[in-house]
Amino acid sequence: MDKNILGTNIVTQVAFVVHDIEKTSRAYADFLGMEKPEIKITGPYESTGTVYRGEPSKTRAKLAFFKVGENLSIELIEPDKEPSTWREVLDRDGEGFHHIAFVIEGTNEKITLLERNGIQLIQKGQSAKGSYAYVDAEKDLKTIIELLETFK
Repeated sequence: MDKNILGTNIVTQVAFVVHDIEKTSRAYADFLGMEKPEIKITGPYESTGTVYRGEPSKTRAKLAFFKVGENLSIELIEPDKEPSTWREVLDRDGEGFHHIAFVIEGTNEKITLLERNGIQLIQKGQSAKGSYAYVDAEKDLKTIIELLETFK
């Protein structure tokens, strides 16, 4: 595998898939001694253009973010029933760890480099603020990696 493919080694997010985001976000808020964050809902396909395993997906999810360090957040994800990496992992493994995320630049170039190194794209999409892509690094790194890019 090529070295430092992403151009960074700073993790910005650790994420978990859950069945009940209200209950789990309350538990995290209490545990961390923080306010329960606002729960956001991802946009519809018309604004996200989500692609899952090469096919368009109308998936949506509820999200909650806990800032736990200067550059680190814990993300909770409650997916809907549509096909997605979130739904796949929740159905296969149950509630728990989903991915670690890195802020990167040049999402398409990074995906190409990763695929050349045997790490395949699972899902990608965008919002008004930026884009995301999940890649399957489970064979070598034992996890899904999320690439986060902010639009400038």
